[in-house]
Amino acid sequence: METENKKILLVEDDPNFGTVLKDYLVMNDYQVVHAKNGMEGFEKFKKDDYDMCILDVMMPYKDGFTLAKEIRDKNEEIPIIFLTAKAMKEDVLKGYKIGADDYLNKPFDSEVLLMKIQAIMQRKTTESVVDSKQFEFMIGSFHLNSKLRFLTYKDEESIKLSPKENELLRLLALHLNDLMPRELALTKIWRDDNYFTSRSMDVYIAKLRKYLKQDETVEILNIHGEGFRLVVRKEGEEED
Repeated sequence: METENKKILLVEDDPNFGTVLKDYLVMNDYQVVHAKNGMEGFEKFKKDDYDMCILDVMMPYKDGFTLAKEIRDKNEEIPIIFLTAKAMKEDVLKGYKIGADDYLNKPFDSEVLLMKIQAIMQRKTTESVVDSKQFEFMIGSFHLNSKLRFLTYKDEESIKLSPKENELLRLLALHLNDLMPRELALTKIWRDDNYFTSRSMDVYIAKLRKYLKQDETVEILNIHGEGFRLVVRKEGEEED
């Protein structure tokens, strides 16, 4: 995942810890704006666009929970990670109720924070793709109308897809030439990620491959242990 254009608002009142954390994130290709208290943090948030907020809970003038509520009033989607020196269950629950995406207790391993940031941003990016309102797709010589569930090859008669075939092909088309994670399809379409639903999805992938085999440039690749890629090659282009 690209990180250099991702901008993080870090609100941390400990100047030494805040500077070290900012430098570490910048070293890992994030843009970071550091605010030293909740009031300054909200002013900076209002003046710019951010991809994530990392908020210390215990701060003077305005604590992290209050700041998070104000941020949520302005932007319901932006990911928020809380940093806290207190590991009290009540505080953790309060944070999640406000809309926290994750919680880290100080002291913590910087690499763990980095992994959490990457995972959350990846999930948000994927969700925005899946929530796209697009319903018409060109897949090689096929036209998919996912609203009507019609798959049409050139000028031939349309095939009416089943609801799950349709949803699965739409997800693949939204990730055209890119990885569609297996667990994404299982949770979005089957509402569950287990061995049996996974086997069921493999059956539907096989059905879609049958439909798509009329166009030799179109293929659904199995990316072992990760998911699938719907690829459309140019005429004469070699297979991977």
